[in-house]
Amino acid sequence: MTEMAVDPLDVLRRRTSVKWRTHPQDVLPLFVAEMDYPLAPAVARAMIERIEASDVGYVAGPGPLAPAFTGFAQRRWGWEVDPAGIRTTTDVSVAIVEALRQAISPGGEVVITPPVYPPFFQLPVEAGGTVREVPLLDDGAAWSLDLAGLEAAFADGAEALLLCNPHNPLGLVHTRETLAEVARLAHRYGVTVVSDEIHAPLVYADFTPFLAVSDEARAHGVCVTAASKGWNIAGAKCALAVAADPAMQLLLDGMPAGTGFRTSILGLHGTAAAFAEGEPWLDSVLATLDANRRLLGELLSAELPGVRYRMPDAGYLAWLDLRALGWGEDPAAVALEKARVAVEPGLKFGAGGEGHVRLNFGCAPDVLEEAVRRLARVRESGA
Repeated sequence: MTEMAVDPLDVLRRRTSVKWRTHPQDVLPLFVAEMDYPLAPAVARAMIERIEASDVGYVAGPGPLAPAFTGFAQRRWGWEVDPAGIRTTTDVSVAIVEALRQAISPGGEVVITPPVYPPFFQLPVEAGGTVREVPLLDDGAAWSLDLAGLEAAFADGAEALLLCNPHNPLGLVHTRETLAEVARLAHRYGVTVVSDEIHAPLVYADFTPFLAVSDEARAHGVCVTAASKGWNIAGAKCALAVAADPAMQLLLDGMPAGTGFRTSILGLHGTAAAFAEGEPWLDSVLATLDANRRLLGELLSAELPGVRYRMPDAGYLAWLDLRALGWGEDPAAVALEKARVAVEPGLKFGAGGEGHVRLNFGCAPDVLEEAVRRLARVRESGA
């Protein structure tokens, strides 16, 4: 598989997204979850066709996106999705909030599993609930969901679980067996599971959608996903909420009508093209990211041997333990000030984030090499 070409930095810096407008030009921006690769031709073509047709009004439902996603899910994961269970909105965060708003009572507890994507701490609150943390388990070699902790939270009255699958920032792909046990617990205690599967297209091996696990999962689960991470189109503003059970479809139907109208028509057609025609591009990106995740391990071993790194099984985000460098609880601040490398502070991700950073390796290999060398020079200087 051919790896993806990347534009040079001087070209990338002409982009106007947050990745390229947050820091001065001497900073390597490896923080926010945006890749540096050129847009998939099929996606660009679909959006341009709508522009040329002056077709930029309100969306009329999922339209071509429903069959495009069902086809992708079947080919990629063996998941048979009923198109009738698909709804759209602007982004996964909105889908999470609106699904939770239907699933919980005012003040109801929503379980999250830190260290986890920072908005997970706010989205349940926006939906009218409260957050209950059940941190992931770490045995020193691998992370996993704390199933006993989840059961205790469910038994104590938690009404929903906000699941991250694959798990950001770790690139952890939950096993079918683990997800089946989550579904069993959700069924036993009447808990709704909202599964954020936005990084699923970027899994390097096998991926199990939550709703594909069992009848119990389908009876209690909603999947929220998008093409925004896999095809790097977060600004296109289109996400999906998927239900595979009549009761869960009713839950989605309870969301305000405006939830669907917020979808961008350009994003909808671009997303449909991604799922229907964008797999060759995606495979090229995955080959590039696979090489980069391995390169990062080699660079860290050579330049920063004290840094702990477990190669992710999904995505382009690396969770790095920098505590051996002695840069304090927030080493991202040192990395930015001293090395001019912008990474996400681990503290944002909750419990377990102290002394850690999240680094985006969805870039050119030479940028990754330069970033690690800059960090190594700071360590060597004793900063």
